[in-house]
Amino acid sequence: MVNVPFFPLLISLCSSLVGFVATLVLIPAFKEHFIAARLFGIDLNKTSKQQIPESQGVISGAVFLIILFCFIPIPFLSCFVEERCISFPYDEFVELIGALLAICCMIFLGFADDVLNLRWRVKLLLPTMASLPLLMVYFTNFGNTTIVVPKPFRMLLGLHLDLGILYYVYMGMLAVFCTNAINILAGINGLEVGQSLVISASIIIFNAVELNGEFRDDHIFSLYFMIPFFFTTLALFYHNWYPSAVFVGDTFCYFAGMTFAVVGILGHFSKTMLLFFIPQVLNFLYSVPQLFHLVPCPRHRIPRLNPSTGKLEMSYSKFKTKDLPKLGSFVLQVAKKLHVVEVRQEIGENEEYTECNNLTLINFILKLVGPKHERTLTILLLLIQILGSAVAFLIRYLLVRLFYDV
Repeated sequence: MVNVPFFPLLISLCSSLVGFVATLVLIPAFKEHFIAARLFGIDLNKTSKQQIPESQGVISGAVFLIILFCFIPIPFLSCFVEERCISFPYDEFVELIGALLAICCMIFLGFADDVLNLRWRVKLLLPTMASLPLLMVYFTNFGNTTIVVPKPFRMLLGLHLDLGILYYVYMGMLAVFCTNAINILAGINGLEVGQSLVISASIIIFNAVELNGEFRDDHIFSLYFMIPFFFTTLALFYHNWYPSAVFVGDTFCYFAGMTFAVVGILGHFSKTMLLFFIPQVLNFLYSVPQLFHLVPCPRHRIPRLNPSTGKLEMSYSKFKTKDLPKLGSFVLQVAKKLHVVEVRQEIGENEEYTECNNLTLINFILKLVGPKHERTLTILLLLIQILGSAVAFLIRYLLVRLFYDV
């Protein structure tokens, strides 16, 4: 590898290992503080009513920020202690500070959501607000809104296309998607943190492979964020794994999603990063009828526990048939014929109710494989996430030739 700054990466790795230990110790140390502040919940998939501290993502997020705050001068040491620095790289410095500001804002807003229990329409605004520093950094440092058109569309659009302000809309929507995509694929022990671990590990592998490439500096920038994120998340995963001793809360989902958005946008590999979100994209598409209220959406869509077997089964949404919009009724009929949704009609005393399984990837897997123990279900979903990353690498390094000149 040519001109790879091993010293900053080594410092990042060492500080991340310290962060792993710190997160591992701090989470149980603050357990009673969160419970005393009434930041706790009850695991709906357990028969016990034990109080479990919530919003523990704020601890791993705080440790992550401390690591990176202390790391800020490291990439620029040559300008501080040596005379090899011709001019200070202000663009790289602003990029680092802007990225940290966006992540810091998202952790704060995520914790506010956990405390105030905000509505979904407000939740969509939070990542939009937190992404503004990120978009400003991109505008001042890069400002490039021209994309290379995929081969199938070049006859119509040409080789390059300037999207203008639409490119910034795309980046803002990317931040919204990343944060909420992890948040809606959740509800069983270890899933939110586990999927984030797999995605971050995939990005680290991708960055390492690309260090010899043309955009080496972008991937080094990504590694500065992904290495501490991976290790602090690994410590959180230890406490969140089945049976979960803590809940991560929306704080972690927003923190993880914004971190991925930051490295994808400022590292200039947003399309590749989205490939690592294949299970999240499938879950979003499957959830669309409920997310857009074509089909009634309950507050909790997590699987339900069968106390007699100790296994999780599909959960259902029950509603009056007459209250279902025509478009929603059409969607359910099509989904039923395709065998992707279980629909029960004419139920209840007056046969006026309809119910269908809640539209999440978790429930869909349970529909395919039947009731599963919670630990087994989480492992199965994480294997799907790993398979998604394998498909992403296959597309990125093999099938990409069908769309771009590489």
